[in-house]
Amino acid sequence: MAFAGAAGGKGDGKHQGQKQSERHGIKVTLARVGVMPHLAAMPIFSIAELPTALPRHARVMGLDLGTKTIGLALSDVLRSIATPFDTIRRTKFTKDVEALFAIMDKHEVGGLVLGLPVEMDGTEGSRCQSTRAFARNLLGLRDLPLALWDERLSTAAVTRTLLEADASRARRAEVVDKMAAAYILQGALDAMARQG
Repeated sequence: MAFAGAAGGKGDGKHQGQKQSERHGIKVTLARVGVMPHLAAMPIFSIAELPTALPRHARVMGLDLGTKTIGLALSDVLRSIATPFDTIRRTKFTKDVEALFAIMDKHEVGGLVLGLPVEMDGTEGSRCQSTRAFARNLLGLRDLPLALWDERLSTAAVTRTLLEADASRARRAEVVDKMAAAYILQGALDAMARQG
């Protein structure tokens, strides 16, 4: 069974700019334009549901998605402390995800928490739509537990902390994304612990 990507092709699903992949024993054609077929991907979990979906003693990674970078943070295996980890410079979705998956595999990450940039009034704008699309496309490539966490004011809080620490503008730019990811992840870890 073959699925055609954005090209909307017929027949065997092979078109220029697409590649074949096999997942769950089903051959899938993925378009390189970022549109992923909707197979039985794992759902997006609530923070309350996430712990039951995670492998025992697997780390959780927090992501702060920006237009130019993705800030990364890692939890410890007990999922109590979030630590700023790294920043991925964004290029294309497929390259960004390849880099993300390589880091996840190396550090035995069992699930993700993505910061959801909700507006101050609680509504979801275009940035939330982009984050949700990133999450869906990611789950189209790999089944893993994933939750979204309200990230309102995370970057502002981190920037304020860095200013109070008298960090230079260059230093702030270097660390703000991974620190925002840690802020997001710590909030999610604390909420999971309260659900206990």
